[in-house]
Amino acid sequence: MDLGARLAGKHILITGASSGLGAHFAMLCARHGARVTVGARRKEKLDSLVAELASAGAASARAVSLDVTDEASVKACFDALDAPLDTLVNNAGIALSSMAIDTPLADFDAVMATNVRGVFAMAQEAGRRWRDARQPGNIVNIASILGQRVAGGVTPYAISKAAVKQATHALALEWARFGIRVNALAPGYIETEINAAFFATPPGEAMIKRIPMRRLGKPEDLDAAFLLLATDASPWMTGTYLPVDGGHLCSGL
Repeated sequence: MDLGARLAGKHILITGASSGLGAHFAMLCARHGARVTVGARRKEKLDSLVAELASAGAASARAVSLDVTDEASVKACFDALDAPLDTLVNNAGIALSSMAIDTPLADFDAVMATNVRGVFAMAQEAGRRWRDARQPGNIVNIASILGQRVAGGVTPYAISKAAVKQATHALALEWARFGIRVNALAPGYIETEINAAFFATPPGEAMIKRIPMRRLGKPEDLDAAFLLLATDASPWMTGTYLPVDGGHLCSGL
């Protein structure tokens, strides 16, 4: 089965796409001929990405201003779409590092606003529009294995990703009747420019050793799972939480 071929011509909206996994997933969709709309708070940061998406083979590539924590911005994003939407990828998220006992409540609120309320707001707006148009829809929430297991120093993030996991199940149950599927992709530790310095330190190297496959993931390690969830290759999958983590979740305690 050629999963990528199922993206050709489909319209994919990806939040938090200015860098990291959001940009990676956008390029993956573009290479397979999808219509790709990318959203972020600072639209100007997306201009170079849009050019790359077009060069990579996207059927179309557009950027929209989007702050997932702002209801008006969410609605304006959907109003700005130039074609019916097939798949929403809820990728926008933030993480702040501090021990729970010292975490300012303002920092906790900021993580919840983006990672939980933002995911719900985007899903709700997409769901309403699909329902009202009597069209099927597909949502892929980018969760994390930290929504199922925990690590020190990132308690608000872990709480938020546990909420994303449960939201995926709850929305899938409610919206299946409308032909709307909701699934979650839960990456393990993925190597990026942001975390490379940490994983080169002794604590980072010790963490890698706790991964059964003894290595960090690469963004492309997520591609097959993403394509499965983001396309109609998984028509009877909804409410699924799919970890891709090198076996980290089944590691010994």
